[in-house]
Amino acid sequence: MRIEGKEYRTIWFEHNVVKIIDQTKLPHQFKIKELKTVKDAINAIKIMEVRGAPLIGGTAAYGLALAVQENNDPEFIKKSAKLLIQSRPTAINLKWAVDRMIKKLAAINSDQILSIALDEAKEICDEDEKFCENIGINGLKIIEEIYNKKKDTVNILTHCNAGWLATINWGTATSPIYHAHKKGIPVHVWVDETRPRNQGANLTSYELNEEEIPNTIIADNTGGILMQRGEIDMCIVGTDRTLSNGDVCNKIGTYLKALAAHDNNVPFYVALPSSTIDWDIKDAKDIPIEERNSEELSHVEGVDENNQIKKVLIYPKKSKAINLAFDVTPAKYVTGLITERGISDASSDGLKELFKK
Repeated sequence: MRIEGKEYRTIWFEHNVVKIIDQTKLPHQFKIKELKTVKDAINAIKIMEVRGAPLIGGTAAYGLALAVQENNDPEFIKKSAKLLIQSRPTAINLKWAVDRMIKKLAAINSDQILSIALDEAKEICDEDEKFCENIGINGLKIIEEIYNKKKDTVNILTHCNAGWLATINWGTATSPIYHAHKKGIPVHVWVDETRPRNQGANLTSYELNEEEIPNTIIADNTGGILMQRGEIDMCIVGTDRTLSNGDVCNKIGTYLKALAAHDNNVPFYVALPSSTIDWDIKDAKDIPIEERNSEELSHVEGVDENNQIKKVLIYPKKSKAINLAFDVTPAKYVTGLITERGISDASSDGLKELFKK
């Protein structure tokens, strides 16, 4: 996708370093950062220089390749894999990517291991890009159906950022939107600002602007009244972990959007590549919900009159805060799951039918 008219992916390997778009600087500054060690990759995931389940997986894969480049001792690689998995526990793509890398590198001799690690990391990223493109092709059908009935602009609500900045390219929730826009279907996106880190306001709106797609930022609690007024035709969100029964773990606030959509008969779709499906956990209560630093709530970042990024305190100094990063939307509130293989019901039977192999 594009930034200032130039095509980018969110992560790539060049001249023995991994390069990423530093998302903590967006939308005010566009910075490309180099990751030279596995510690750099772990830190980039922890402090959210990269974020979004598919991109976290791609970064973890390249992080393990960096570990091999540093020291191809099996114990060092094993320790690095463990630290990568621990860096952000909720997004299943991270563990999936690391496990896939470890399986690929098992029993590889030292002369080949680095090139194989780099090839596998690139393959994981290339595969995700293709999956997200296919998610868009499949999700486009839903937008087309709405447009064919409405014959007017299709209004879509998103939450958090599940755009190309959260993946390698295309995005998950945004991919159908990008495909619709490219096909000439008029779309408008209601963008939840998505407190506390404002990924919607900072990232989703930013990338939609770059693609010249009309969008409007709203406070997180505005979606309900817009649905009541009939100003939202459908919701599309991403997911950090979807259970095999169709329950969806995503950015905090997703559950409340699903409830509002259900009450107002607004279709609520979740877009995801198959790497985001957790086939092992059966009960949503067993999903590790990340609790992040409360400073993400108590402080807000922005730019001052000198275009310098500043952080300011907005809470009383003595106040306490809890910062749960994710919630779980039960499958019964999900209209459908948009995957690279097609659209399924949010249910065990639906996913089993789609992923027979």
